[in-house]
Amino acid sequence: MKQVFRRSMLLFLFVVLLGGGVVLFCLRYTVHGDQWAAFSANEHDFTEGQLSSGQILDRNGTLLYDAATGSYSDDPTLRRATLHAVGDRDNNISTSAKATLTRHLVGFDPIGGTQGKGHKLYLSLDAQLCAAALEELGWRKGTVGVYNYETGEILCMVSTPTFDPADPPHIEDGESAYEGVYLNRFLSAAYTPGSVFKVVTAAAALEQLSDVAERSFSCDGRLTIGDDVITCPYAHGEMDLSDAFAVSCNGVFAQLAEELGGDTLKQYAESAGLLSSQTINGIETAAGSYTVSDSYELGWSGVGQFDDLVNPCAMMTLMGAIAGEGHAAAPRLIHRETGMFSLPVPTGGKDTVTVNWSSSTCRALRDMMAHSVEVTYGQSNFGDLAICAKSGTAEVGAGQTPHAWFTGFLDDPSHPLAFVVVVENGGGGAEVAGPIASRILQMAVGDEE
Repeated sequence: MKQVFRRSMLLFLFVVLLGGGVVLFCLRYTVHGDQWAAFSANEHDFTEGQLSSGQILDRNGTLLYDAATGSYSDDPTLRRATLHAVGDRDNNISTSAKATLTRHLVGFDPIGGTQGKGHKLYLSLDAQLCAAALEELGWRKGTVGVYNYETGEILCMVSTPTFDPADPPHIEDGESAYEGVYLNRFLSAAYTPGSVFKVVTAAAALEQLSDVAERSFSCDGRLTIGDDVITCPYAHGEMDLSDAFAVSCNGVFAQLAEELGGDTLKQYAESAGLLSSQTINGIETAAGSYTVSDSYELGWSGVGQFDDLVNPCAMMTLMGAIAGEGHAAAPRLIHRETGMFSLPVPTGGKDTVTVNWSSSTCRALRDMMAHSVEVTYGQSNFGDLAICAKSGTAEVGAGQTPHAWFTGFLDDPSHPLAFVVVVENGGGGAEVAGPIASRILQMAVGDEE
């Protein structure tokens, strides 16, 4: 009798363990099944380690990549313009859709598995807008980004240099024309920002120096700090903060940096989201940096020099948050996804980024950026666009041409777009990067109408 009882208990324990194992497997299958299906050893959706299911399209339905055939768009310009978003054949571009969004392309669901030929993944990009940005950048290295700060959708993301993924070149080590070609400069680079960083210094001054908006500043072209000198291109004379921002006076902003201190400037750079990484549909962007210094380098850091580094996507997001008086939609690259029978697949909701600056500070910055367009950049260069902008000419070393920056947003409820343009070693920000922004924004507004 005792033997029967012991055997019954062992059998009961076995059944409990088996049932627990089945439940655990089902839970893990539900939670991690898409990850298992997207593993390259899955021969149903991978051929010799290469994904063979799914398609990547732009927001308008233009086919950019078909994994089943391994073929790209028929248009070589679109292939080059969207290389860093779509990816190369060998997935050397680690932030591309081919490399990071495999689970979306495989299209796993717990009931049907991976039936069919995968899902259609529509990126938020407008491929034609990307092609126009590539044409504007030409042979120069750099990046162009445009996004809707209310929806978060990135409409344009172009990085150069690039190549045709359907006919990839043989790239020799040290070949300067392809330097950093596998790096998406929009997501994964961090640059000396130059005067675009004055947006951060201005925000700190507006909130920490009670009388700064009413003060009068004087510039004779040189500001002496200790034994060192911070220079401006020319003497700006007497001006208020808004005019100092418009003419991008290094002396005034170095003086403000000295008054504020490095810890305060770092705090404001952090609150602006410029020192941390963002996550865009699982893709981590590059973080920026700001080094606190008590020497004359503090003055240079306030004008975006010294050790300051900023990621272009982070700067674009900050522009969207200023437009939204402290809040903006977080950037995203997925427009929509469809599965079997072209039925929509949930891709997650809209996330929000918050800059801990007051709404009055954001409105003041908006007005200062609009004033810069009016008195410095020229509204005629931007047509009817309600543009608020800041340029930057970032010095990057003796004998090297500065990086050209131009960033800002449209103060237009019908076209809530923020943008950033960086041309490596391009020269003056307004002269070089500004016209690129103008053409791309006018095209983007035309496409939305």
